[in-house]
Amino acid sequence: MNLNFESLPLLLTVEEMASVLRIGRNTAYQLVKDGNIQSIRISRTIRIPRAALIQFTECTQQSA
Repeated sequence: MNLNFESLPLLLTVEEMASVLRIGRNTAYQLVKDGNIQSIRISRTIRIPRAALIQFTECTQQSA
């Protein structure tokens, strides 16, 4: 997977993360819920730091 992370915002919505990873919205929310990807809550919204997405993809690539 060759992604250009620098073009992504510093904080992504779960839907944006799902789009980047090419997975479904429910799967993306499950990754957050299970703690497989770091997230932060701002009021009632969930945001995924770009650094957490990078870390997640690097770990995924190493285990594949």
